[in-house]
Amino acid sequence: MPVADYMAECLFDPDHGYYATRDPLGCAGDFITAPEVSQMFGELLGLWLVQVWMDQGRPERFVLAELGPGRGTLMADMLRAARAVPGFAAAAEVHLVEASPVLRELQARAVPGAVFHDSVADLPEGPLFLVANEFFDALPIRQFQRTEAGWCERQVGAADGRLIWGLAPPTPLAADAPIGHIVETCAPGEAIAQEIGRRIAAHGGAALIVDYGDGESRGDTFQAISGHAYADPLEAPGTADLTAHVAFAPLARAAAVQASALTPQGVFLERLGITGRAQALAKGLSGDALQNHIAAHRRLTHPDEMGTLFKVMALTQPAAPAPPALEPLP
Repeated sequence: MPVADYMAECLFDPDHGYYATRDPLGCAGDFITAPEVSQMFGELLGLWLVQVWMDQGRPERFVLAELGPGRGTLMADMLRAARAVPGFAAAAEVHLVEASPVLRELQARAVPGAVFHDSVADLPEGPLFLVANEFFDALPIRQFQRTEAGWCERQVGAADGRLIWGLAPPTPLAADAPIGHIVETCAPGEAIAQEIGRRIAAHGGAALIVDYGDGESRGDTFQAISGHAYADPLEAPGTADLTAHVAFAPLARAAAVQASALTPQGVFLERLGITGRAQALAKGLSGDALQNHIAAHRRLTHPDEMGTLFKVMALTQPAAPAPPALEPLP
């Protein structure tokens, strides 16, 4: 089967899929996302949303949505910070797009009153202020490998009781690359970006996408994470997180609205004032709590940790004011 089908089965099968059967986050899980590292991440994103809302005329009613909200930590932190600005929380209708029943239970406790949806297409129409943090990396990808015969889609098969890699017959692909090179595409991600862009173009608002990746596909990035370590993607399907680096430029093209320049997460957070916030929070800490706080700031911003690998891109209407901390595309 194609990599996309394998990835979808492993992650989203209702009975045995990775996301359908467990809470994957935290020290006891397989990975930790930025909102779980520190409250500062969600607070700053919440204030970013408030500023964009004000810049766009403070719409009296809008859809505040998050895609793949994890445990609900990010939305809870964003709302707490945003409540300091009069009018925002009262105008916001909170909607969460989540496929996992296990995570929905956690999100419902963290964000009381939120409305759940299976897809972006189910969100109500209206101004849309949306955040997607580490969402697009989990969407199924297709992989195409350049061979002597042309571009062949990479597939997962079985032999001698184990899963193996294979290649389908050549298929037309408009790309030039050396033999052995792999190109990844993500049709589900582009479809979701297109729907987000349609809503922003029609009603206003903004989308903030934070994920690891780059502008375009950079070879084979398909990976498995289990117990906070890399694993073989073909071993024990359904028990490890499967992801791939996000190609942001295809998402921007699919959205067909104004996209910001791709910005490293560390740069984005520093522009929003994370160091000042970290210093303010540190005043009440000492000992291990202080050291953990310092480590969390470093993890979110340092180039050797999440600061450079993770990127940020915003989508807005072409005529909308430029979103804070991000530069327009040249």
